[in-house]
Amino acid sequence: MTCKELVELVTDYLDGALPPRDVARFEEHIVTCPPCHTHLEQMRQTIDVVGRIPEESLSPDAEHELLEAFRNWKRR
Repeated sequence: MTCKELVELVTDYLDGALPPRDVARFEEHIVTCPPCHTHLEQMRQTIDVVGRIPEESLSPDAEHELLEAFRNWKRR
């Protein structure tokens, strides 16, 4: 697995949505690539911190902007 592939699959990995073969390749890469290991840990921390933000604390404009950013992310 290349670093680029790992970055594209990290969300699926964290969601438990990768097939077993890809999980094995992902985990093998993490062990041998310190920058990708760091990226994975940063993603875990980001999810943890963002998950603690109360939904009602977002303004409607901020919510709209975030949703649009995520909808368009894969299209880029």
